[in-house]
Amino acid sequence: MRITIEIEEAVLEEVEKITGEKKRSPAVAKIVEDFVKRTRAKEFGRRLREGAFDYPMTNEEVEGLDR
Repeated sequence: MRITIEIEEAVLEEVEKITGEKKRSPAVAKIVEDFVKRTRAKEFGRRLREGAFDYPMTNEEVEGLDR
């Protein structure tokens, strides 16, 4: 999907450096995708800490699974 946005030149240059992309469109797409993933992970962590998920196993049982 194509959109038009205004971003300062210095910010775009930093985005290109961070992503390693040479073209701006893929660089911005990567940054946006990474932001969405991090935001979802942060929200999942918050909900996990608040007890939103009910796991039937104890921590000891989970840790014993890799043995």
